[in-house]
Amino acid sequence: MRILICNDDGIYAPGISVLHKAVESLGERHVIAPDVERSAAGHAITLADPIKSMLVEKKGEFFGYGIGGTPADCIKLAVCAILRDTPPDLVLSGINLGSNTGISVIYSGTVSAATEGVVLGIPGIAFSLCTFKDPEWETAGRITREITEQIIAKPLPPGVLLNVNIPNLPYEKLKGIKVTRMGRSRFIEKFYKRLDPRGRTYYWLDGSLEVHDEGDDIDIHAVRDGYVSLTPIHFDLTAYDYLKTFKCMEKTF
Repeated sequence: MRILICNDDGIYAPGISVLHKAVESLGERHVIAPDVERSAAGHAITLADPIKSMLVEKKGEFFGYGIGGTPADCIKLAVCAILRDTPPDLVLSGINLGSNTGISVIYSGTVSAATEGVVLGIPGIAFSLCTFKDPEWETAGRITREITEQIIAKPLPPGVLLNVNIPNLPYEKLKGIKVTRMGRSRFIEKFYKRLDPRGRTYYWLDGSLEVHDEGDDIDIHAVRDGYVSLTPIHFDLTAYDYLKTFKCMEKTF
């Protein structure tokens, strides 16, 4: 089993080290991740600039490649170049600091790394720890290993990735694991207008998540209630329920 490890918090982030350690006995690990934080990069790829690569050491040993690009860039580069002769069997992305539930899935570089693996025919799992302070990394590592073991034993269907969100709780306080759907939500954006030292205007984005879904089976509520959320997702954005609605617009030229 060859495991490709990526994230969007950057190769020096603690979460990727926790993930790397958690799966050390499950296969041959390869870390190829952004050289700096690329949070909320979505599925962006680099076209107009060269993509630089550097070797990264941790604790005096080779850890992986730091890539001057987006998470999706990292997966493409790994599969099509760096690991071309021995392509990975599984892509693991994370462990992200902060949740990737609801609409965050659209913006997340963590999820996009796993998605790019699936686009290239490789199963992908995205892991996120739902906090920005005092992270329970031990819990996140244990859950990451448990779920990875299960997916290795029973692989994901083609075209489907798994989005995993972990409550920031001690392991023994977790209520369990729930299979969920992506909750309908949106961000209520607020821009702070300021001046830089040279008198030029700039804007700083902030905001809060507004949930538009009250179902008990959504990812947002599962994490809120102390459950690890497992959401199977795919990249086919077709609104199948409405295909017939637009049939009236068809014509032949």
